Amino acid sequence: MIKKLRTLFILFIILASFLNLSGCGSEPTHEDWTADRFYSEAKNALNRGDYTTAIKYYEMLETRYPFGKYAQQAQLDVIYAYYKYDEPESALVAADRFIKMYPRHPKIDYVYYMKGVVNFELTQGLLDRFLPLDRSQRDQGTAMQSFQNFSTLVRRFPKSKYSKDARLRMIHLRNRLAQAEINIATFYMKRGAYLAAANRAKTVIASYQGAKAMPQALFILAKSYKIMELKDLSNDALRVLKLNYPNYEGIAEVENLVVR
Repeated sequence: MIKKLRTLFILFIILASFLNLSGCGSEPTHEDWTADRFYSEAKNALNRGDYTTAIKYYEMLETRYPFGKYAQQAQLDVIYAYYKYDEPESALVAADRFIKMYPRHPKIDYVYYMKGVVNFELTQGLLDRFLPLDRSQRDQGTAMQSFQNFSTLVRRFPKSKYSKDARLRMIHLRNRLAQAEINIATFYMKRGAYLAAANRAKTVIASYQGAKAMPQALFILAKSYKIMELKDLSNDALRVLKLNYPNYEGIAEVENLVVR
């Protein structure tokens, strides 16, 4: 009986060892993967939304096969993978690296576009998903970066297939950046800092032509100049305001303003 149990125990150990070895052998080692295999697996993972795996394989491809067409394409694709994986900083770093290494690459317009998109998404902010906040009230650093990214794309590659969308996003960003300047100008007006308010209004007029905030900028400029007793400058701003926005309600306020 004891001998039989000992035999069964030995068989159990042998079987367990065999299963363990089989399990270890099923884990992919990637040692014999070619650049084509790495890229194919990464691309498949990207297409099915498995961004963690895609990033892993793209990075392994770059490490093991740093030269050639697959390495370049991996560096290009990983920008999008990082973006979709909610790693905007990594996406921007990857984009800047690609621009530095391959400034004349046929798809360099796409990289500038992705930089703009990543920064554009950063301007939205996490709280926007839950609270109806006025984005123009916040720091506009990423909005300006996004605007510059899209501006570079449109200027350098006007016929790019990404330029149309870039222009539409620039309109949105221009309105937002202009409104941010108006918010600051209004803050200065309330505190009697009229020169500072006028300078902010001039920034809108000079830099954001066509923005929705343009009549507000002209109004602030006309009003602040009138309060500072700069009559000619006030009249010039008011004239432009009346010519382009004749129904703007602030016109009467400036005309009826009495400076003491």
